[in-house]
Amino acid sequence: MSMYGRDPWGGPLEINTADSATTDDDRSRNMNEFDKAALSRPLDETQQSWLLGPGEQKKKRYVDLGCIIVSRKIFVWTVGSLLAAAFVVGIIMVIVKNVPRHHKRPPPPDNYTVALHKALMFFNAQKSGKLPRHNNVSWRGNSCLNDGKTDKSGAVIKDLVGGYYDAGDAIKFHFPKAFAMTMLSWSVIEYSAKYEAAGELAHVKEIIKWGTDYFLKTFNSTADTISQLVAQVGTGDTSGGTSDPNDHTCWMRPEDIDYTRPVTVCSTCSDLAAEMAAALASASIVFKDNKLYSKKLVHGAETLWKFARNQRGLYSAGGSDAATFYNSTMYWDEFAWGGAWMYYATGNQSYLYLASHPTLAKHAGAFWGGPDYGVLSWDNKLTGAQVLLTRLRLFLSPGYPYEQTLKTYHNQTSIIMCSYLPYFTSFNRTRGGLIQLNHGRPQPLQYVVNAAFLATLFSDYLDAADTPGWYCGPNFYSTDVLRKFAETQIDYILGKNPRKMSYVVGFGNHYPKHVHHRGASIPKNKIKYNCKGGYKFRDSKKPNPNTIIGAMVAGPDKRDGFHDVRTNYNYTEPTLAGNAGLVAALVALSGERTANKIDKNTIFSAVPPMFPTPPPPPAPWKP
Repeated sequence: MSMYGRDPWGGPLEINTADSATTDDDRSRNMNEFDKAALSRPLDETQQSWLLGPGEQKKKRYVDLGCIIVSRKIFVWTVGSLLAAAFVVGIIMVIVKNVPRHHKRPPPPDNYTVALHKALMFFNAQKSGKLPRHNNVSWRGNSCLNDGKTDKSGAVIKDLVGGYYDAGDAIKFHFPKAFAMTMLSWSVIEYSAKYEAAGELAHVKEIIKWGTDYFLKTFNSTADTISQLVAQVGTGDTSGGTSDPNDHTCWMRPEDIDYTRPVTVCSTCSDLAAEMAAALASASIVFKDNKLYSKKLVHGAETLWKFARNQRGLYSAGGSDAATFYNSTMYWDEFAWGGAWMYYATGNQSYLYLASHPTLAKHAGAFWGGPDYGVLSWDNKLTGAQVLLTRLRLFLSPGYPYEQTLKTYHNQTSIIMCSYLPYFTSFNRTRGGLIQLNHGRPQPLQYVVNAAFLATLFSDYLDAADTPGWYCGPNFYSTDVLRKFAETQIDYILGKNPRKMSYVVGFGNHYPKHVHHRGASIPKNKIKYNCKGGYKFRDSKKPNPNTIIGAMVAGPDKRDGFHDVRTNYNYTEPTLAGNAGLVAALVALSGERTANKIDKNTIFSAVPPMFPTPPPPPAPWKP
C-alpha cells in the first residue's frame, strides 16, 4: 500500500507502508552503532542534559546571584554562618534581657534640695480655713471658718476664710504675707526647672495659689476701682491690760479658736495695695498657662495698683495694730517694686516709666545709702526692685527714656553685691560667719536668706549674659564669689555654725524643739483647751508634741548664741516672710549649677518687642 502526498518540490511523494517495519529495524541498528561510537568520547554538560531526564539533572556547582556567580559550596557556608551568628546574637539578647540588672543608684539629693522639701511644708502647716485633703500635716485641721462673717467693723468683705497665719499665732497680716507670695512667685519664674527637678513645682504653685485666692477675697476684685482693702484679720494687741481674748492673749490651737476675730480695713494704704498688686502680678506669670486665672490675677493687680496710686497713705499709720508688729516706713519702694512686676505682667510701658523714673528712685532711697541699704525685707523692697530692673537692662536693654535710671539701678545692684562680700565692711559678721544685715538686732535669718537669694540670682543673671563677673571699685570678682557667699550663709543656717544646730526644723538631727508656735506646742488629743488653758503648753520645758517641719526660726544673736525657749520669740518664732526667702535661696542653690539655669524668657512673656519690627525689604526691581 502506498500513500501519496504532495511533494513540496512539485512532484508526488510516495510512502511505502509495507517496508516500514524493515526500515525501523535498520534505523535501530544504525542508532546502536551511532551510540557505541558516541560513547567512545566524553559528553559535555549540554549533551548530557539532552540524554538525562528532568529528575536526573546533575547538581550545579555554582549559584547565580544575578550580579555575580559564586561557588555553591561558599554560598551554603556563608548563609549557614549568618544564620548561626543570628541565632547566637538572639540567644545573647534573650539572656541579657532576662538577667536581673544592677542599676547604678542616682546620687543622693544635695542638702539644699532636701531642705527645700522641708521648707515648703511649713506653708502647709500655716494654712487657714478648710484644708485640702492632701495637706500632709497630720496635726492640723480646718480652722477659723467664720473669718469675716462675724466682724462688726462695718467691712464690706464678709468672706475672709483661707489664707495663711503669719507666724506662731493665728493673725493674718496681709502686708508680709503679700511679700512672701511675691518672693515665692519670683523664685518659680526664675527657677521652674529646678523646682521640676526636685519634684516640687506643683507643690509650690499650689502654695502660691492658696495665697492669691485669698487675696482676691480681700477687696472687690471684679471691680475696676475700689475704696477699701482688708489689711488684717485677727489682732495681737496686749497693751492696756486688755482681758478680751485675742490671738496673742490666748495660747490655743487655731482649730479651737472660738473668740471673735476683728477685721482691719484701710482706705489709704498705698504700701499694702502696691505689695498685693505685686503678689498678684507676679503670680499671673507663674500661672500664665492658665489663661483665665492669670487674666483674673492681672485684673485684680490693676485694680489694686490704681487704688494704691490714687489714695496715698501707709497701712500702719494712725497707731493701728499692724504698727506694733509690721510697721511700714514708706510706700515709694513698693511703687518701684510693684511697678516692675506690673510691667512684667502686662507689658504696659507706663508701669516701667513710673518704676524707672528718677524722682521715684530718689524718693525710694536709691541714692541715699545708709545702714540698711541693700537689705531686702518685707518692709523695704528697693533692693528687689533694683535687681528686677537690672535684669531688664541685662537682657533687653530698653534704652531711652529708661536707660538713665536703669543704669543707676544696675550700678547700685553691683555695689550691693560687693557689700555682701567678706572683703568689705558694710556689714559685720559673727565669729561663726553669719552676716549681720540687721546690725545685731534680733531675728536676723529672714534678712540673710533674702540676700543669699539675690546674690545667687544676680550671679546667674551675669552667667546668662555671658559676663564672668563684676567690678567692686578697681577689683574684678567672678560670679563664683557671689555663689560662695550664698552657700556659706545657707550652710550656716543648715548647721555649719558654732552650735552645730540647724535652724530649719526637721533638717538634720539637731534643731529647735521648742518652736514658738501655738499649733505645734499643743497636742492634738481631742481635748479643746480654752484661751488660758494652753498656757501650760506654752510654759512647758518639754519639746513640742508636733514637729513643724521646715520652719526656719528667727535665729541666733550677734554672738552666735541661741536659746531654744518657746516663750522667746526673738529666737524661736518662724514667719511666712522668712520662710519664703529661705525657699527662694534653697531652690536657687539646689542641683547642679550647669544643669538647670535661670529661665531668661518667661518673665518677659507679656512684654512686647522693645523696638518696632523693621518693614520687609522692597520687592526686587523688574525692568
